[in-house]
Amino acid sequence: MSANTWRQPTGDGDIPPGTGQATTSADNPRGKGTTAAVHRAGRPTRRFWSARRIPAVIVALLSAAAIGLLLYDVISVRADRPGMSWRRRLAEELATRPLHDIWMTVGAAVAMALGLWLFLLAVTPGLRRLLPMRQPTGIPRAQEVRAGLDRHAAALILRDRAVRVSGVQSARVDVGRRKVRARAQAHFRDLNEVHTDLDAALGEAVPNLGLARQPTLHVRVRRPKKG
Repeated sequence: MSANTWRQPTGDGDIPPGTGQATTSADNPRGKGTTAAVHRAGRPTRRFWSARRIPAVIVALLSAAAIGLLLYDVISVRADRPGMSWRRRLAEELATRPLHDIWMTVGAAVAMALGLWLFLLAVTPGLRRLLPMRQPTGIPRAQEVRAGLDRHAAALILRDRAVRVSGVQSARVDVGRRKVRARAQAHFRDLNEVHTDLDAALGEAVPNLGLARQPTLHVRVRRPKKG
């Protein structure tokens, strides 16, 4: 286990203190409660890429079915048998229908949408729920090991830290690749004091998650609704 790896206890476990620092809202001249976590230099880490098994299987099956049916029809014609009626009808429709026909337009739009969907699947990594973690430097063959943190698990860790702040009745934390949004309800203490303590606590906890790209922190505190 490397020096940058720790075991996070479940439930009320504390996040180990790290060397990362974050600027709190007290240093924010605008006072909007936005904390920018300092990104620690290190080896760049790429995102995890999805295998796209389900789309690949669907495309492969449809392609195999279409090519097999067309090949069967070609072989049938070569054997002096009449071609399938659907192929003759399709060839006739493509030859006689004008380009501005509604069905031609709809078919082209569907084909373009499917092509764009497949292109996006090919060039985007997917697996948005996994956040890549930092790779340790100065350790032999450390680049062969890649670690990721589930966004839901990271949100639970930060939420547990948020509810420990004095005055916080409940909290909700959403963790993204670039931003961490924390919304809390305070049932006692001054809202500004709760906001400052919550911003400081989460500003210390976010760098300790060990993410390769440190997200910025946005904190909102309000009173619970009456009723």
